[in-house]
Amino acid sequence: MKLTAIRRTIAAALTTTKPLNYRALSGQVAHLVDTGRLVRTGDILDRIGGSDLKDGQKSWYGRHVAKAYRATHLGADTLKVWAQHRTSGRWIHVYVYTPADPALFTALRAYKATRCLVVDVQLAA
Repeated sequence: MKLTAIRRTIAAALTTTKPLNYRALSGQVAHLVDTGRLVRTGDILDRIGGSDLKDGQKSWYGRHVAKAYRATHLGADTLKVWAQHRTSGRWIHVYVYTPADPALFTALRAYKATRCLVVDVQLAA
Protein backbone atom coordinates (compact mmCIF):
# COMPACT_ATOMS: atom_id res chain seq x y z
CA MET A 1 0.00 0.00 0.00
CA LYS A 2 1.35 3.40 -0.93
CA LEU A 3 2.08 5.93 1.77
CA THR A 4 -0.55 8.34 0.45
CA ALA A 5 -3.22 5.64 0.59
CA ILE A 6 -2.29 4.87 4.19
CA ARG A 7 -2.48 8.55 5.11
CA ARG A 8 -5.91 8.88 3.50
CA THR A 9 -7.18 5.77 5.29
CA ILE A 10 -6.02 7.06 8.66
CA ALA A 11 -7.50 10.50 7.99
CA ALA A 12 -10.85 8.96 7.04
CA ALA A 13 -10.86 6.76 10.14
CA LEU A 14 -10.22 9.76 12.37
CA THR A 15 -13.23 11.63 11.01
CA THR A 16 -15.85 8.88 11.42
CA THR A 17 -17.76 8.02 14.56
CA LYS A 18 -16.94 5.05 16.74
CA PRO A 19 -20.23 3.20 16.01
CA LEU A 20 -19.60 3.54 12.28
CA ASN A 21 -16.08 2.17 12.66
CA TYR A 22 -17.26 -0.89 14.59
CA ARG A 23 -20.19 -1.41 12.22
CA ALA A 24 -17.81 -1.41 9.27
CA LEU A 25 -15.51 -3.87 11.02
CA SER A 26 -18.39 -6.28 11.68
CA GLY A 27 -19.88 -5.96 8.20
CA GLN A 28 -22.30 -8.67 7.13
CA VAL A 29 -22.27 -10.36 10.54
CA ALA A 30 -23.75 -7.24 12.17
CA HIS A 31 -26.52 -7.23 9.56
CA LEU A 32 -27.33 -10.88 10.34
CA VAL A 33 -27.53 -10.06 14.05
CA ASP A 34 -29.84 -7.11 13.36
CA THR A 35 -32.20 -9.28 11.30
CA GLY A 36 -32.26 -12.07 13.90
CA ARG A 37 -30.49 -14.72 11.84
CA LEU A 38 -27.66 -14.73 14.37
CA VAL A 39 -28.08 -14.06 18.11
CA ARG A 40 -25.90 -13.09 21.02
CA THR A 41 -26.16 -15.07 24.25
CA GLY A 42 -27.74 -12.08 26.00
CA ASP A 43 -30.48 -12.00 23.36
CA ILE A 44 -31.33 -15.64 24.07
CA LEU A 45 -31.47 -15.01 27.80
CA ASP A 46 -33.80 -12.06 27.23
CA ARG A 47 -36.10 -14.20 25.08
CA ILE A 48 -36.44 -17.01 27.63
CA GLY A 49 -36.83 -14.86 30.73
CA GLY A 50 -33.25 -14.53 31.92
CA SER A 51 -33.08 -10.76 31.60
CA ASP A 52 -33.04 -10.38 35.39
CA LEU A 53 -29.70 -12.22 35.69
CA LYS A 54 -26.71 -10.14 36.73
CA ASP A 55 -24.19 -9.16 34.04
CA GLY A 56 -21.58 -11.45 35.59
CA GLN A 57 -23.92 -14.43 35.34
CA LYS A 58 -24.76 -13.57 31.73
CA SER A 59 -21.05 -13.45 31.00
CA TRP A 60 -20.51 -16.88 32.53
CA TYR A 61 -23.41 -18.25 30.52
CA GLY A 62 -21.70 -16.94 27.38
CA ARG A 63 -18.51 -18.73 28.37
CA HIS A 64 -20.42 -21.98 28.85
CA VAL A 65 -22.01 -21.57 25.40
CA ALA A 66 -18.60 -20.99 23.80
CA LYS A 67 -17.23 -24.09 25.53
CA ALA A 68 -20.20 -26.21 24.37
CA TYR A 69 -19.85 -24.86 20.83
CA ARG A 70 -16.14 -25.72 20.73
CA ALA A 71 -16.88 -29.23 22.02
CA THR A 72 -19.30 -29.93 19.17
CA HIS A 73 -17.32 -28.19 16.41
CA LEU A 74 -13.85 -29.72 16.89
CA GLY A 75 -12.44 -26.76 18.81
CA ALA A 76 -13.49 -24.09 16.31
CA ASP A 77 -14.89 -20.76 17.49
CA THR A 78 -18.05 -19.24 16.11
CA LEU A 79 -18.33 -15.82 14.46
CA LYS A 80 -17.64 -12.64 16.40
CA VAL A 81 -19.25 -9.24 16.09
CA TRP A 82 -18.58 -5.85 17.66
CA ALA A 83 -21.46 -4.82 19.93
CA GLN A 84 -22.09 -2.26 22.63
CA HIS A 85 -22.20 -3.63 26.16
CA ARG A 86 -25.72 -3.50 27.57
CA THR A 87 -24.88 -1.51 30.70
CA SER A 88 -21.50 0.17 30.24
CA GLY A 89 -21.89 1.15 26.57
CA ARG A 90 -18.33 0.04 25.78
CA TRP A 91 -17.69 -1.71 22.45
CA ILE A 92 -16.85 -5.36 22.99
CA HIS A 93 -16.23 -8.38 20.76
CA VAL A 94 -18.94 -11.04 21.31
CA TYR A 95 -19.68 -14.44 19.82
CA VAL A 96 -22.88 -14.93 17.82
CA TYR A 97 -24.78 -18.15 17.15
CA THR A 98 -27.73 -19.35 15.10
CA PRO A 99 -30.95 -19.15 17.17
CA ALA A 100 -31.36 -22.95 17.24
CA ASP A 101 -27.74 -23.83 17.97
CA PRO A 102 -27.61 -26.78 20.41
CA ALA A 103 -24.74 -25.15 22.31
CA LEU A 104 -27.11 -22.44 23.60
CA PHE A 105 -29.37 -25.03 25.23
CA THR A 106 -26.56 -27.30 26.40
CA ALA A 107 -25.08 -24.35 28.27
CA LEU A 108 -28.46 -23.55 29.85
CA ARG A 109 -28.43 -27.00 31.42
CA ALA A 110 -24.72 -26.94 32.26
CA TYR A 111 -24.56 -23.57 34.04
CA LYS A 112 -26.03 -23.59 37.54
CA ALA A 113 -27.49 -20.05 37.38
CA THR A 114 -29.49 -20.78 34.20
CA ARG A 115 -30.77 -24.28 34.99
CA CYS A 116 -34.00 -22.78 36.29
CA LEU A 117 -34.70 -21.37 32.81
CA VAL A 118 -34.74 -24.78 31.16
CA VAL A 119 -38.22 -26.11 30.52
CA ASP A 120 -38.20 -29.86 30.81
CA VAL A 121 -40.40 -31.19 28.02
CA GLN A 122 -40.65 -34.63 29.62
CA LEU A 123 -42.37 -33.21 32.70
CA ALA A 124 -44.94 -31.42 30.55
CA ALA A 125 -45.84 -34.61 28.65
